Amino acid sequence: MLKQASSRKRSPQVVDEQAPKLKKKKQPTECFLAKSEEEAGSGEGPKKQKRRRKKKISDIAESGPGTPDDLRKMIQKCLKSKRLAIEMEECSLPDSCFLPVNDLTHTLASYLKESCPKWAKLCKNHSERNSLLMLIVCGSAHRVLELIRLLTSFKGNCRILKLFAKHIKVEEQVKWLRNGINHLGIGTPGRIKTLIEQDAISLDSLKYVIFDWNWRDQKLRRMMDIPEIQQDTITLLESGIIAACRAGSLKLGLF
Repeated sequence: MLKQASSRKRSPQVVDEQAPKLKKKKQPTECFLAKSEEEAGSGEGPKKQKRRRKKKISDIAESGPGTPDDLRKMIQKCLKSKRLAIEMEECSLPDSCFLPVNDLTHTLASYLKESCPKWAKLCKNHSERNSLLMLIVCGSAHRVLELIRLLTSFKGNCRILKLFAKHIKVEEQVKWLRNGINHLGIGTPGRIKTLIEQDAISLDSLKYVIFDWNWRDQKLRRMMDIPEIQQDTITLLESGIIAACRAGSLKLGLF
């Protein structure tokens, strides 16, 4: 009986070393992002950046017409880094040199009739070459042509010159100024500045300089909002116009 019991004992199990071992599954770990002190204190998430709101036409309309102070600020901004304090005083424009401010109800013709009531008499007595009685400064050749059409009821018998660079050589404009009696010039500040530097336009007879200040192009920019035109305008003013304004012989208008 004992032999049978011993024979019934189970033989030890053999472990196969080559059998694949089962890998233990890793438990997922939690990841925590450190909050900034402001977020941790307020309990709010990251703030979204606000988009810049584009200007609407209604916003621009509320800005109002240009004033003498606008021109003074532009001169101050452009020249303060290049001039000493004493020199900046020589660039200041007195109130007496400005024509009445355009309240945006005028056409160009009605504004000039109100601001220059003796225009017809000035034209009749003008007989000097290389000179003009009035300069109208605007931002582009296309705008020059528009302004000429707007002057129909004001110009009378005066002779008007187009003073811009597009399709017209400066030599041709110099010839017009030297060979004829001209009363009014309309152009861009860069070309007018060039003609003054070449002595084709004398400032001795000049009575009025009108800036097309309030008009806006398709991108709603005024002429002084364009850096190149702004810089040309500053150079034009420095070419003798500021000095003539301070002397009392020249008036400035912002149309």
